Amino acid sequence: MKKKILIVIANYYKDISIGLINSAKKEIEKSYIIKEVTVPGVFEIPVTISKNINKYDGFLALGCVIKGKTPHFDFISKATTDAIMNISIKNKKPIGNGIITCLNKKQAIARSMHSKKANKGLEASKAVLSVLKIF
Repeated sequence: MKKKILIVIANYYKDISIGLINSAKKEIEKSYIIKEVTVPGVFEIPVTISKNINKYDGFLALGCVIKGKTPHFDFISKATTDAIMNISIKNKKPIGNGIITCLNKKQAIARSMHSKKANKGLEASKAVLSVLKIF
């Protein structure tokens, strides 16, 4: 039976999210059943994964946080990363963290487009696939 992967995409920066999802899907859609769920921002990703933890074998968290003029960037980035790691460890399920944190939109675009050099969606999908092969 094919393993199932849930991709949770934060749609706050829609153009960035599209680049992340397109590259991530190319890697996993060949061998796995995938479902996509869209959430408003990266802060909603952990709860969405947690709610679906028993329905899927692995998860991808995709989205973008761009630094502004307040400390909000630091709080959201750390809280989301910590929550994803805690869910993964507690439930012993791989969660590929493809949430990019950038200083500006130009950096975010460069890290979200399909290129072998620096695409976080592709990297996160490869990480999940490598861990799923171990199980």
